Amino acid sequence: MKIEIAAQQLSSLGNPIRLELYRALVRAGAEGLSCGHLQEKLEIAASTLSHHIRHLMSAGLIYQERQGTTLVCHAHYPTMQSLVGYLVDECCMDAKCKPKGKAA
Repeated sequence: MKIEIAAQQLSSLGNPIRLELYRALVRAGAEGLSCGHLQEKLEIAASTLSHHIRHLMSAGLIYQERQGTTLVCHAHYPTMQSLVGYLVDECCMDAKCKPKGKAA
C-alpha cells in the first residue's frame, strides 16, 4: 500500500462521525445498513450523512448498492484489511527485541 493512500484513508476515519459510521458498517457485516438506518442510528441529517458517506467512498472504505428502492452501505473489507495490515505488518521490525505479548 502506498503511504498516500493509507494517509487518505486514515484521514477519512479521523472524523468522529465518519469513524462511528464506518464502525457501524463494519459491525453490520456483509448485509450492510440502509442509509435510513444509518441516519437514525447516528442521529444526523440526511445531507450530513450523505457528505460523510461520499468522503468514505472516495477513500475506498465503503461502497453502496441499490436494493430495490433502498440504498445500502457496506464496509469494503478488503480495503480495511489492507489498511490494518499496512499498520501492523511491520510492527517492531526494527526493534532489537519483540514487544511483550507478540509471538516469537
